[in-house]
Amino acid sequence: MKYELIIYWSEEDNSFIAEVPELPGCCADGDTYLDVLQNVQIVMQEWVETAQELGRPIPQPKGKLVYA
Repeated sequence: MKYELIIYWSEEDNSFIAEVPELPGCCADGDTYLDVLQNVQIVMQEWVETAQELGRPIPQPKGKLVYA
């Protein structure tokens, strides 16, 4: 999947968090950076499969997003 990821450390959760801004509500966590990368790949695939099953549109990856 070629969606942009935002990965950061969360002191509150004591884990890495990965968010996928182009897929609303799509995020994952992991104990290590590698764990969160693996977990978010699974969650993104599940997000797309669920959207397909529900007949919802699946956004095309836009690449690098610009934030203000």
